[in-house]
Amino acid sequence: MSKPALLSLHQALRKSFQGLESNQKVWSDVLAECSPLMVSLGNLAEQWRALSNVQLSNTPLRDFPDLEERLRFKLVQATDTVLCKLNGKMSSLQSVRDSISNQVSAVFQLYEENTDSLDLLTVTERSVTAPSLSDMLEWLQDAERHYREQYPFCSCSHWVGFSFYSGSVFPQVMFRFLRRKTLLQTLRADDLSLLESAPKRWKSFESPSAEDRITDTLCKVSFFIKS
Repeated sequence: MSKPALLSLHQALRKSFQGLESNQKVWSDVLAECSPLMVSLGNLAEQWRALSNVQLSNTPLRDFPDLEERLRFKLVQATDTVLCKLNGKMSSLQSVRDSISNQVSAVFQLYEENTDSLDLLTVTERSVTAPSLSDMLEWLQDAERHYREQYPFCSCSHWVGFSFYSGSVFPQVMFRFLRRKTLLQTLRADDLSLLESAPKRWKSFESPSAEDRITDTLCKVSFFIKS
């Protein structure tokens, strides 16, 4: 067992968990900022539907011949503004995902570089303040996979053939899940059915149980991070 290798791994793990902790907060904050935007999008969809269901020419508003065109123009502008803001939030989520992926990748690369000097006892040994290397690597792997699946289409060649627990696979279908960015890319101001269903579909992407597991992981390594 190489003590320098173990110390280096502990240092890398500590840095990665600290990054995970800060990035999880950013991720949660960004998603919280998206919620009122999705509500606004749903409200705009209702306004679009109401405008489509009424014949202004059959109402007292017929005296304003260009009113419908002006209302549609304002709705298009408002819808585009909300979608632009949401796409901006997606860029923030992508930055979080990339940061977590890069940090975890660096830890696994360091581990692979030192596998010859780390025996089984070293990898599985726990202490009062530090979980085992195998546990911490698995937890990081779980966290990285969660954020990757939430925001897919990233390169993950560093995971090929590598897993710390039996049955762990990374099928390519995971990278084709219809997630938030893909949903936003399908929305158009002239497609009411998509706009109306967007808030509900967006909410279906939430993964509170996965976020709770990451929070639990951070609690497990809290003493290790501070040591």
